[in-house]
Amino acid sequence: MTRSDQLLSGKVSLITGASSGIGAAAARVFAREGSAVVLTARRGDRLAALVDELRQEGADAECVVADVTRAQDMIDLVQFAVERFGRLDAAFNNAGYGAGRTPLHLMDDRIYDQMMDTNVRGLFNCLRPQIAAMLRSADGGAIVNTSSIGGLVATPVSAPYIASKHAVLGLTKAAAAEYGAQGIRVNALAPGTTRSELVAAWYAQYPGIEEEVHRTTPLPRTAEPEEVAEAAAWLCSDRSSYVTGTTLTVDGGFTAL
Repeated sequence: MTRSDQLLSGKVSLITGASSGIGAAAARVFAREGSAVVLTARRGDRLAALVDELRQEGADAECVVADVTRAQDMIDLVQFAVERFGRLDAAFNNAGYGAGRTPLHLMDDRIYDQMMDTNVRGLFNCLRPQIAAMLRSADGGAIVNTSSIGGLVATPVSAPYIASKHAVLGLTKAAAAEYGAQGIRVNALAPGTTRSELVAAWYAQYPGIEEEVHRTTPLPRTAEPEEVAEAAAWLCSDRSSYVTGTTLTVDGGFTAL
């Protein structure tokens, strides 16, 4: 059920990486704000449970198990969304991969390849069918891509991650410039350290890291996934109608220092 005062009332949104963390939070926020949602990730059991939760709360929700590194998966995903709901208004490309703190000269090819395949090629695979679907709509659409503060600044011992997240911003700007005249807005989010299973494991593996993150952040805490998801929802909404090609930083002030 939607209301006219909801941020995404009547929209159809696709969310990748939706089985946990920011993606799962976005599924809940987008649905609460009135959007029908099509969720995707590789973990089907989690997706199904999330869809059940959203439907119990009255949302129109579907899920498709898919992998962003497979181009055909993303083509099929967008086709499903359009066939199910008639159009695609918004996409939140949140799927991503991060690795541990390994110095560049010790990083093996497998980690580099997986980082680039997911964070860069995966985003490219998402954008092509999403843009094609939005071009078929008179209303255009809005796309939000998850980068990172690592797309804006460099930190030690994470070179492939930093490179891949900088590339996300390049793809975002290129798509925004190319398709603005056709009514498609493309923006990026740059979250700071956000509470998730991966971050919890990172904190546990490297004692003192959590305290360091908090000490170097003007708002001295770890972000909650919902805080990033709210920013994504705004960028996907008509209330950001003159915003494109930009990066919204949600980092508690970390990059302001």
